Amino acid sequence: MAIGDVSLTGAMRSNLVSLQQTATLMGQTQDRLSTGKRINSALDNPANFFAAREHTQRANLLTGLKDSINEAIQTVKAADKAVTAITKMIEGLRGQLTQARTALGDTISSGALLDGIASGYNEMIRQVNNIQQDSIYKGLTFLASGTTLTVNFNETSTTSLVMSGFDGTASGLTISGGTGTGYGQLTVADIDTSAEIDAVEKTLNDALATLRKESATLANNLTILSVRQSFITDMVNTLAEGADKLTLADTNEEGANMLMLQTRQQLGTTSLSLASQAAQSVLRLFG
Repeated sequence: MAIGDVSLTGAMRSNLVSLQQTATLMGQTQDRLSTGKRINSALDNPANFFAAREHTQRANLLTGLKDSINEAIQTVKAADKAVTAITKMIEGLRGQLTQARTALGDTISSGALLDGIASGYNEMIRQVNNIQQDSIYKGLTFLASGTTLTVNFNETSTTSLVMSGFDGTASGLTISGGTGTGYGQLTVADIDTSAEIDAVEKTLNDALATLRKESATLANNLTILSVRQSFITDMVNTLAEGADKLTLADTNEEGANMLMLQTRQQLGTTSLSLASQAAQSVLRLFG
């Protein structure tokens, strides 16, 4: 209906405008109460709306990075477990050499004893290689030379950690008997003198030193990953809190506003009814 089709008194039109404004404010307040936000679109406050959206988008991107960090942490843990297992296996190899020294004093059956020791030694070497193979997590192991893993710590990939692997096989650790096929090549001839046993033991000691060094590197990388993961979590919370402070509504205030607007609407309706009484008095002339 076009304005002017029905003539209203000045008082009635004034009350009508007031009711319309109240209805608009009630709709706005209802939106804020239902969403919990005082800014739901760019129309409410462009600056705050787009700033909050930027914070939220960055928080989502950082949250996505946490998944890759989690996977990197598990890969490092798998490698660390493998290093621990290989270290124990090398300690077992040292035990084999201790038996070999004892066997040298047995002039009657030293040959058979040494043969059995060499066989057991070679089996343990094979297990060292098996542990290295089984340390793969999601297709990756840090106990293989050439392995490289880059973990990004921000959404623009400008901060990261690059981790490299090492050869964790018996051959890569240069353990005597760890050459050739990788299943161990130690023979009785390699351990039938004290000097030869000392030479083999030296390779075990060198391998243990290498493993200690690599274990320290893995522990350092694990610390970095864990700290950065916690930092990202804190950063995501900070960004989310910042976005909320820009957009969240005070529900107590909005609830009070709704009560006031409902009261104002009732008063406006009553006022409009009173304003229409002048027109209704005309009807009495025809009563």
